[in-house]
Amino acid sequence: MIAVILSFSDDPARLELRPRHRELLGALHERGLLVAAGPFEDQSGALLVFDTDDEAEVDAALAEDPYYAAPGVTIVSRKRWGIVTGGVRG
Repeated sequence: MIAVILSFSDDPARLELRPRHRELLGALHERGLLVAAGPFEDQSGALLVFDTDDEAEVDAALAEDPYYAAPGVTIVSRKRWGIVTGGVRG
């Protein structure tokens, strides 16, 4: 799995792209590529968890969505992540 952490600034420009961004997230989830995604409670950023170890697959998903290049959105980190306890409930 790969976890992507985003940071948000106060720039409201990203909000115009958010509805389409959420549609694209839904499509990634339906494909089984995205396990979960959502903003932090304080709206300072977000977490996305991809069910792949293929960096190119994550790169393609991020490149497909203009939200990640919007003013006010920064990709802070991308790290491989593994589940020790718990898992996806289906």
